[in-house]
Amino acid sequence: MSEWKTKRFWTTVAIEDTADGFAITLDGRAVKTPAKRALTVPTRPLADAVAAEWDAQDDAIDPQAMPFTRTANAALDKVTVQHAEVAEMLAAYGDSDLLCYRAEQPVELVARQAQHWDPILDWAEMQLDARLAARSGVMHVPQDAAALARLSARVQALPVFQLTAFHDLVSLSGSLILGFAAAQDLYDIARIWDISRLDEIWQSEQWGRDDDAEAAVAVKFGDFKHAKVVFDLSNVGL
Repeated sequence: MSEWKTKRFWTTVAIEDTADGFAITLDGRAVKTPAKRALTVPTRPLADAVAAEWDAQDDAIDPQAMPFTRTANAALDKVTVQHAEVAEMLAAYGDSDLLCYRAEQPVELVARQAQHWDPILDWAEMQLDARLAARSGVMHVPQDAAALARLSARVQALPVFQLTAFHDLVSLSGSLILGFAAAQDLYDIARIWDISRLDEIWQSEQWGRDDDAEAAVAVKFGDFKHAKVVFDLSNVGL
């Protein structure tokens, strides 16, 4: 038996300027999220991206081909109603940030971590007013509470759609600082992704590549790039 799929039922996709932002309409009717909220986004460029996905659907609707719509649904149905909790969860990454936990050996890996991670911690001190300390080994040592509080305030200040994108920038990289680095264009997004995978890349150099693992990484990188695009398109200054 073939899987049932929703068929395209509209002719025209449009964007309506509303008091809450930019709403997507199908033949004049507002699109709804799974929780029955109006599919409204904060900027015209993001609305254009969402509308293009709906316009590109053929006979059967394919949700997997609509990443901007899925992200908008998550922002409206999940992050909007628990903004403080999501921000708190992401800010907590700072106390155990990937960039702060260093190998004790071999010396080549120790040097590579210092080469690529130390400049980003330096940048965070200057740009984010938060100095996080690097540690050798995996035992947790709390970071400076005042620095963490300043980072948390920055996360809490993000509007809903940018916080939704920031969630993936942080969770996929494993680093609050790399999330900020991506959001603020410290480096290009591919370089930041590779920096987050420094240990994995090192292991593959020593033991060889795993095709299945590389395929999974490619999917995550696609999600990471998408999160950066959404973060930028959600900037109300556009």
